[in-house]
Amino acid sequence: MNETILVVDDEESICLSLKGILSDEGYEVLTAQTGEECLDIIEEELPSLVLLDIWLPGIDGVETLKRIKSKYPQIQVIMISGHGTVESAVVTTKLGAFDFIEKPLSLDKIVLVIDHALDIIRLEEENKLLKDGQSYEIDGNSKKIIELKEMIRIISPTNAWILIMGENGTGKELVARSIYRQSRRSGKSFIEVNCAAIPEELIESELFGHEKGAFTGATEKKRGKFDLANKGTIFLDEVADMSLKAQAKILRILQEKKFERVGGTRIIDTDVRVLAATNKNLEYEMEKGRFRQDLYYRLNVIPLEIPPLRDRIEDVPLLADHFIRELSLKESKKEKHIDDDALKVLMDHTWPGNVRELKNIIERLVITSPSNIITADDIPPLSKDNHQFQSSDLSENLYSFKEAKDIFEKDYILRKLVENDWNVKKTAKSIGLERSNLHKKIKAYGLNERQEK
Repeated sequence: MNETILVVDDEESICLSLKGILSDEGYEVLTAQTGEECLDIIEEELPSLVLLDIWLPGIDGVETLKRIKSKYPQIQVIMISGHGTVESAVVTTKLGAFDFIEKPLSLDKIVLVIDHALDIIRLEEENKLLKDGQSYEIDGNSKKIIELKEMIRIISPTNAWILIMGENGTGKELVARSIYRQSRRSGKSFIEVNCAAIPEELIESELFGHEKGAFTGATEKKRGKFDLANKGTIFLDEVADMSLKAQAKILRILQEKKFERVGGTRIIDTDVRVLAATNKNLEYEMEKGRFRQDLYYRLNVIPLEIPPLRDRIEDVPLLADHFIRELSLKESKKEKHIDDDALKVLMDHTWPGNVRELKNIIERLVITSPSNIITADDIPPLSKDNHQFQSSDLSENLYSFKEAKDIFEKDYILRKLVENDWNVKKTAKSIGLERSNLHKKIKAYGLNERQEK
């Protein structure tokens, strides 16, 4: 999918001429003949770039430019004019225009400037990812990771919908973004939806958007997630944590590929590639009546299972080195090295929090270890309580029922806290406890925040 360009000129012949040429170049082209029409189209379509004439009926190009940049600073705007002056070029450039082109238009120059402007947009996106420390590369040389990367390579260029399954902390978002970046839709939006975080009463507004005045507090029109993802990719994270009512609404739009905004009457078509992720066993959730069977079969076109870190423990040294480099750069510290004894400690752990837990440990070591060599003594205790719960541990030591129950509960709560990066609110929601009740249990069991024991 290619970028969308909006051409704004009061001369219809220029609009048609530019539309034909830019369509031949592979762009999707929209046209408008007034500033007001331009702003309406931007609100609906959110193009990547606008070719904007200065002289327009109604609000002129300069005022239109101001309004575009005020509300949509990410959109590149190229000004065009048949009465160009140095002064107008300077004024519009100061207001945020990417470039200024005089009429009669050189079509070669137009294409060249557009390509350059869109290259700048892509570079800004890449720089943002680098600044955020997000390369979206999947690290590992284990057999399971090599197989996973090969499957991603095969399925990414297709439009197939993919269900990504794996425990918390295994990297489901990483896999989703890797698929997106290798897809034919990589030039379009990637919209992430945390299904567990959307309140029931706001689900329609978040997914489909709303019109101004649709409900109390709707002071302006809002585009929903499916609208923003049009022609791109939508990532439904934690899809199993939606209510059955929300699942029904998602299913409807996936089937019909169209929707209405809350309070609106216009039918809006949407073309999205759907990636969904869950840490739950959806077949079990269906048996319990918590997940719709029809939605499961709609999403599960290509299932993708991400192995837990304990099943690819040979990747720990590579991951540890990667995180040390990344976090040393982030913290502006000299890059450290990890010795063999420390690596053995890390490889002997079962990592219930998976790659996320390993990253947290490495971040702590980068910040707190006193020398440039990380040793086994620097690693905080990774006790057996962090490991997978083993029922034989209880039977062999003949604990009473109450003792066994307390040990299991402490282990269970600790593992869930680690999986959710010690987010108490998220952990309470995932295990079905009131937050205040979970706080009491954390205190009772001595599970201080960020404790790894």
